[in-house]
Amino acid sequence: MKVKGGPAWAPESAPTFWINHASRSLMRHFEEQLRPLGFGMAYLPVIIALEENGPLLQRDLLERARVEQPTMAALLARMERDGLIVRVPDPTDGRARQVSLTAKAKARLLAVKRAMQQVVERAMAGVSEAEGAALIATLRRVVENLNDPAAG
Repeated sequence: MKVKGGPAWAPESAPTFWINHASRSLMRHFEEQLRPLGFGMAYLPVIIALEENGPLLQRDLLERARVEQPTMAALLARMERDGLIVRVPDPTDGRARQVSLTAKAKARLLAVKRAMQQVVERAMAGVSEAEGAALIATLRRVVENLNDPAAG
């Protein structure tokens, strides 16, 4: 297919096509593994931040999980509904809410990590250590390029 006034359009020849395709496939496989455990990929930034830091104020969680406020509010509501977090008033500021993992969430973390590792191993089957390192370096560069305000 040729774009009017330009070269033939062949998205499969661009690395970005394959990055997107790989990302979508990975997300689908991760979700399939996590769903039976009561988790979703969207929960992971919050789970990781709380596991690494312990209970956090909701405003601190926003920064650590790198999630926007409206998204975080909806995400925390779903996680609370699913019994993975609890939100309680902060003892020093009644307007602030402290978020922490429940015992249910903590008990499932090892299984979640194992399930995710299985997907990683499946995705990287046949990829050498050197190829994996090169892939990581390349993808980091792509992300840096896209996040560099000077490059835009």
